[in-house]
Amino acid sequence: MPSLKDLRNRISSVKATQKITKAMQMVAAAKLRRAQLAAEAARPYAERMEKVLAALKSGMGAGSNAPALLAGTGSDQTHLLVVCSAERGLCGGFNASIARLARDKANALLREGKSVKIICVGRKANDVLRRQFGDKIIELIELRGIKSLTYPVAEPIGTKIIEMFHRGEFDVATLFFSKFHSVIMQVPTALQLIPLQIPAKTGVAAGSRAAYEYEPDEEEILTALLPRNISVQVFRALLENAASEQGARMSAMDSATRNAGEMIKKQTMLYNRSRQAMITKELIEIISGAEAL
Repeated sequence: MPSLKDLRNRISSVKATQKITKAMQMVAAAKLRRAQLAAEAARPYAERMEKVLAALKSGMGAGSNAPALLAGTGSDQTHLLVVCSAERGLCGGFNASIARLARDKANALLREGKSVKIICVGRKANDVLRRQFGDKIIELIELRGIKSLTYPVAEPIGTKIIEMFHRGEFDVATLFFSKFHSVIMQVPTALQLIPLQIPAKTGVAAGSRAAYEYEPDEEEILTALLPRNISVQVFRALLENAASEQGARMSAMDSATRNAGEMIKKQTMLYNRSRQAMITKELIEIISGAEAL
């Protein structure tokens, strides 16, 4: 049985940890609102970009030569996985869920005989994936030191993906991130960037499609918009990740604070019982000695 001094040290240690987790919870709550507003503000632009690309794609003639970013290379042998995660931990299963989704995708592709290349945006995904796919990770892009996520942060990542595609280094590119829904729910998401896949819900409903005349033609507009769309989707993924990270950290630190409180109660009860037992023992010894005299 631990001594009273050991129990006091345990209680003090847990109380110190509880102060840290409470402070981290408050900081995450303060950052969450700003990150959530930024993520929600980026969604309409990204969704409108998808609708514009869907309309342009549907308006192209059957004999048109679609840009490579839209049509692909005609092969799916080499896949590039762009995995976005956080730079820090202590946010529950946020980083692990994204890495798990990317790992499952990579394993499925390898079983099919495909080649896999991985770019990690954020240190935590790299820490998880390098144990199994260390030889597949071609670059780690760290976001450490960036105070605010802006479009110029995402643009170089999108440009690098496009340059690699034009050099023929991969055929299909997929972006992994966590979409923010609420403080307690963040959904790991895989979004194919190249060749571009237009979600069915963004398409124009049959019978309600308006007739548009494009100047210049659809192919030229797509050639200009598709590279920008990749950077926009990367930017959106970073913003969604930032909001999801703060929400997950707030939830995890709240649970840690409550668990620390429960542990303090148990340790305090054990301390009081041990102290009472020692006092009772000393009283019995004193009484027994007095009776013996």
